[in-house]
Amino acid sequence: MPREIRIEISDELYEQLQQAAAERHLPPEAYAGRVLDADLTRARFHEGARAFIAEHAQGFAERFGGSAGSNADAA
Repeated sequence: MPREIRIEISDELYEQLQQAAAERHLPPEAYAGRVLDADLTRARFHEGARAFIAEHAQGFAERFGGSAGSNADAA
């Protein structure tokens, strides 16, 4: 179920939001929702990547060579 949130932004940021939304032929509210969704999706992906590296880095290093510690912080 979609939820509604209210945020306050400066007039300058709202003008930028309107311009970016217009370039994509979207209402500012829809564009802001897409940007927020993409940002949260990216954050979940990075969190998952870090967890995957932490879990599998040692085994990967043992099988293919290299140091698990030096690449584990790459994400």
